[in-house]
Amino acid sequence: MRKKRLPHEFEYYVLLFFLLAFAGWLWEVILYVFTEHAFINRGVYRGPYLPIYGVGGILLCLLFSSYRKKPVRVFFLSMLLCSVLEYLTSFFLERRFGVRWWDYSGHFLNVSGRICLLGAVMFGLLGSVLVCLFLPFYEKMYGRVPRKWRMALCLVFLLIFVMDAAYCAVYPNVGKGISS
Repeated sequence: MRKKRLPHEFEYYVLLFFLLAFAGWLWEVILYVFTEHAFINRGVYRGPYLPIYGVGGILLCLLFSSYRKKPVRVFFLSMLLCSVLEYLTSFFLERRFGVRWWDYSGHFLNVSGRICLLGAVMFGLLGSVLVCLFLPFYEKMYGRVPRKWRMALCLVFLLIFVMDAAYCAVYPNVGKGISS
């Protein structure tokens, strides 16, 4: 029996993960600057990344790339997948650390304060943009970077991330405005 291979190299996914994790961090920081009028480094980690966005984006890429020409389908599938991921992540973080990093209890159609309709719709929109518009652009740009540079970037990003994860496994980022 032949093993099924991923459609891209390992570094393709590593760089995409960090790009999306950084974009998610940036999105949330900007959101809090406008809503709370303060800079808040969101998430469990100290670095400028939120892994839930990276993981979600990689899953969307792997599962829904074949639907690039069907943005409505990608929208609904992204809503579902990302909402499940957000719910499970919230549940895990609360069980692991005894802290809630987000709470949607005041939002319309929330489930245990872990997910809500507005968040699901945003994930659907962003998932459609990612799969249908951004991934083709990313693939073009990725191909222009020499492999040795891609590997070096992966090594640096992974090293920093592993050190941050090890530190935050013991001392998670729970400062003012980060958790509820």
